[in-house]
Amino acid sequence: MDSFGPWGIIPPLLTIVLAFITKDVIVSLFLGIFSGALIVGHGNPLSALICLTDLISDNLADGWNIRIFLFCALLGSLVGLLTKTGAAGSFGRWASSKLKNSRGSQLLAFFFGIIIFIDDYFNSLTVGTIMRPVCDKTKVPRAKLAYILDSTAAPVCIIAPISSWVVTVMSIVRDASGFRDAAGNYTLGINEFQFFIRSIPYNLYALGTLLMVALVILLRRDFGPMKASEEYALKTGKMYNEEKYGASSGNLDEDVVSRAKPFDMLFPIIVLIATAILFFPLTTWFGAIDGESVTSFAQAVRSMSIGDAFNNTDSSKALMYAIVITVAVTYIYYLCRRLLTLPESSEALRNGIKSMVPALVILAMAWAIGSLIKTPKSEGGLGLGYYLSSLVSGGSFPIGILPAIMFAFSALIAFSTGTSWGTFSIMIPIAMPIATALASSRNYGDAAAINIVLITIAAVVGGAVFGDHASPISDTTILSSTGAGVPHLEHVATQMPYALFVAASAFISFVVGGLLMNLAVCWLVMLACMAAGIAFLPKIIRS
Repeated sequence: MDSFGPWGIIPPLLTIVLAFITKDVIVSLFLGIFSGALIVGHGNPLSALICLTDLISDNLADGWNIRIFLFCALLGSLVGLLTKTGAAGSFGRWASSKLKNSRGSQLLAFFFGIIIFIDDYFNSLTVGTIMRPVCDKTKVPRAKLAYILDSTAAPVCIIAPISSWVVTVMSIVRDASGFRDAAGNYTLGINEFQFFIRSIPYNLYALGTLLMVALVILLRRDFGPMKASEEYALKTGKMYNEEKYGASSGNLDEDVVSRAKPFDMLFPIIVLIATAILFFPLTTWFGAIDGESVTSFAQAVRSMSIGDAFNNTDSSKALMYAIVITVAVTYIYYLCRRLLTLPESSEALRNGIKSMVPALVILAMAWAIGSLIKTPKSEGGLGLGYYLSSLVSGGSFPIGILPAIMFAFSALIAFSTGTSWGTFSIMIPIAMPIATALASSRNYGDAAAINIVLITIAAVVGGAVFGDHASPISDTTILSSTGAGVPHLEHVATQMPYALFVAASAFISFVVGGLLMNLAVCWLVMLACMAAGIAFLPKIIRS
């Protein structure tokens, strides 16, 4: 057995419980990691401490992780420059003069979140930087902004035709048993890209989350802790509740400078977006130069389409290059505009990075506990995902409830580990052969067989996206609270009821729609559940 069985549930469960009891995410994560290391070390505290230290350092030594870590730190320095010059406040005052109410600023944040779909990290941090001053001026609590950021990160990336998420899912689907036969032919008669496109309407959680955000904004149907945050912001004028949830990350006091104009805020954001989009394909083309079959940049460009270059990029490298260039260009631009002196610029950069330290510590520890939980026992981890997935593959489930079961287990794995990509890699290879084998054993026609597999894999993907969206230890959840400048626990507490409601609606829809294997029925049930929830939850769940 490549896991510690149910013992693997202890670290994430302990972390989540302690976080809400102590209101200290860092200490809770430390104790969660330590408990897992104790299990791996068979109760030896010295071995556990060594394991904990190695976990954190090894995860920071990973190329992808350290680039995202530095991207966040440098984005903090950019926010420091924006704040010190007064550019953020200037843009906020200008935008709030155009957007007369909180609904307008929320819709603008929602719109930005949808159109910036290339990368979830980029989405959360960039849109947060743009919209934070606007939402502050229109009295939108930071928790609501964080919810919009988080809800338009993973849920948008997983349905966008061009994103790193799509490539990951397609590559796992392509290699899964049952998708192709021994000769390499597609058993369903469609390739992995066609399969992905056709699975989008079945991704009830991702699409339902976007619908939920739109309904909450347009109908003002907030409930639970989010409603309390709304009332707190209106009553006190404070955009987050530091007394209840602790300090926020990436938050700086603004020094208003009358010379700053709204464009001084937009300029670095435009540079950041433009350079990021530019480096997404450039990174792939440069990486294709191997000195043998591809010896020049021109040859690399000719070797693949721009769509393939976007899909196969290393987004951590593209984002890192983009933020370095953006900070350098913005630094020079503000000096030329005489918005800052050299000493003030250096102070702004330092203060910006310092404001991000709590988020960076949380991010590093979240990576460590995620790695410990998902790594198999044979490689020094707890193997929780393997244990949970074995519960699925070891049972004989009726095909009608297979999508609902796959959704539930994927959601549990992703929520416990904080990673959707890890859940994809565990659950899709399990779900694909089960779905194709069950369809084959019942002698369904081609259309029905494809329908069964589509709804099952979409359920896996939707469950994994729920975990990425809602888990307190998910990096996207952490970065959304950072981008919005809200205490992490306030973001988790206010978002959780909304995410759980959409997940419950999706689960019910998969149960009913799965029994009939009908997409229309899935959506009728989903819409009915969401309509009932929007109508009654604000009355049932008080702030």
